[in-house]
Amino acid sequence: MPCGVLPMASLALRQARPGRSGTLRVPRLDYGLLAAVAGLLLLGFIMVSSASISIADRQLGQPFYYAIRQAVFLTLGLLTAFLVFRVRMALWSRAGLSCLLLALLLLVLVLVPGVGREVNGATRWISLGLFNLQVSEPAKLLVLVYLAGYLVRHGEEVRTQLSGFLKPMAVLIVASLALLLEPDFGAAVVLLATALGMMFLAGVRWWQFLGLLALAAVTFGILAVSSPYRMQRLTTFLNPWADPFNSGFQLTQSLIAIGRGEFFGAGLGASIQKLFYLPEAHTDFVFAVLAEELGLAGVVVVIGLYAFVVWRAFAIGSVAQQAGEHFSAYLATGIGMWVGLQAFINIGVNMGLLPTKGLTLPLFSYGGSSLVVMCTAFAMLLRIDYETRGSLNRLPTRGPSPKARKGGGR
Repeated sequence: MPCGVLPMASLALRQARPGRSGTLRVPRLDYGLLAAVAGLLLLGFIMVSSASISIADRQLGQPFYYAIRQAVFLTLGLLTAFLVFRVRMALWSRAGLSCLLLALLLLVLVLVPGVGREVNGATRWISLGLFNLQVSEPAKLLVLVYLAGYLVRHGEEVRTQLSGFLKPMAVLIVASLALLLEPDFGAAVVLLATALGMMFLAGVRWWQFLGLLALAAVTFGILAVSSPYRMQRLTTFLNPWADPFNSGFQLTQSLIAIGRGEFFGAGLGASIQKLFYLPEAHTDFVFAVLAEELGLAGVVVVIGLYAFVVWRAFAIGSVAQQAGEHFSAYLATGIGMWVGLQAFINIGVNMGLLPTKGLTLPLFSYGGSSLVVMCTAFAMLLRIDYETRGSLNRLPTRGPSPKARKGGGR
């Protein structure tokens, strides 16, 4: 990664202060990032509870059914994050190949008849009893872990030879094809775009990057227009009011909700569109309910929190680069790009700026898979920050030295 992408090493140094004994005292956690993530989790839980209360009461006779499940998912996510935070990044670096194999196994298993669970014409889930695992969520994180390790081990080859660029792209194409077979077009776009961004930061040649970017755009364009349901989504996005009671119903209801919110919203719990008008109000379109109930003020707060989270991820990645923690640097920036891109797409879909993709709003939408995986990703990010602060200030972090942690995945 070029050292000038985000020169934030000085930020970490400023946060280290000499103690009374003359030794440096380094904060164990990035409290700003932790507060932003906690804010998104709290707001998400409140909005999921509000958006789902009517549909849960009508369909299940239990108004707080989805709210209780979301609380369980949140608890599971926080417990998982606590455990993941205790794992040294060196272990993730060495487990790159295992992560990739697990990701591909999940993507293949969901396509096996009798194993994958079909919902609304898509086979994206594996039943785990308590909840259905949407395999694309852990698969994205596992592939990013593998790619970060590959970019460290084969960094010189990636920057100087075409083969170093094509090898990880072959893996990404296989994973993307598996996602498209589910079908999960949105997850494939997010995964490939994030991976391309990581390779760009790793110093891949411009002509290779731009060539593959153009090829990917053409390929996804062909896929979009060749499938009837994707083509319908594309045409509906361009003019949802042409068929507001059929193909354009979901988007028009979302736009009505956002418009009704005005500056300060109709009030928490006062949404009308969630009353059986707006489909998937507590999942893909929870942002529209937020805009209706909390208005522009709530929207600005949420977008600001996402912007801060992405900025911190890039800043942590830059500090890791300065400390010589290249695996951590690539993974941190990859997590930042992933979260930022997925949030941008979800919000864009809700506002009618992008075609419907079926992507959740990270840390916000209802769903156990997304919530647990996102908590895991941010636990990794906090661990990276913790270790690199210690590296910059020559403090022990219970792990191997920065030189030992520099190695990539297999």
